[in-house]
Amino acid sequence: MATSHLTIDSDFQCVKLAVLGAPGVGKSSIIRQFVCNQFAEDYIPTEQKEVFCPSVIINDHLYELKIIDCPYIPYFPVNSLYEWTDFRGYGLRNATAYILVYDITSEESFQYIKTLRDQILESRDMHDVPIFVVGNKHDLAEERGMPRREVANLVKKQWKCGYVECSAKFNWHIILMFKELMKAVDYIDYGHKPTAARVQDALRRNRCLIL
Repeated sequence: MATSHLTIDSDFQCVKLAVLGAPGVGKSSIIRQFVCNQFAEDYIPTEQKEVFCPSVIINDHLYELKIIDCPYIPYFPVNSLYEWTDFRGYGLRNATAYILVYDITSEESFQYIKTLRDQILESRDMHDVPIFVVGNKHDLAEERGMPRREVANLVKKQWKCGYVECSAKFNWHIILMFKELMKAVDYIDYGHKPTAARVQDALRRNRCLIL
C-alpha cells in the first residue's frame, strides 16, 4: 500500500462492530457496499452470522475491523450465559461499538432498535462503547414513516448517539456512516478531538479505506 504522503502508526487496533436491526432493513447491504462496493436487488435473509474484515485508516491510525453481520435477534443477551445459550459465537456483549440499523419507511423497525438499545444499556458496561443509529433506504424517503427531525433529535439529543441516514442501494452516505463511527472510536482510543476527515482513497485491492 503506497502511502508515502502519510505517516501511519505501525501498530493497529482491532475493532469489533456488531451490526443489528430488524429483518429486511438492509444490514447486509450496508456492509457489502462498504466492504465490496456491491448491492443485490434480491432480498436474502441473513440466516447465520457473517464476519467481514476490512482495514481502515483514520487520523493516520490503522484499524482492523471485524464487522459482524448478525441475523435477527429477538433480544440482546442480558448476560454471558444467555449469549452462550442463544447467540453462541456472536460476540455481542464484547463488541467495540454497535450499529443499529432501521428502515426509514418502517416505524416498527425503529421501535425494534429502540428496545434493543435499551437492552444493551441495561446488559453491559457501555463506558467508551459507541452506539450509532443508521436510517437506511433514504432512496424511499417519500415513504418515510417517522419525521427525520423527530428521529434525529431523539437519537442525538436524548440517546447521545451518532445518527446518519443512508441508501445502501445507491451507496449514499455509506462511507460517511463508517467514518463518523470510526472518528468516535479513534477519539476514545487516542483522546484527540475528531476532525472532518475527507475520504482520500479506497485501496480496494487491500480492502483498506483511508477515512
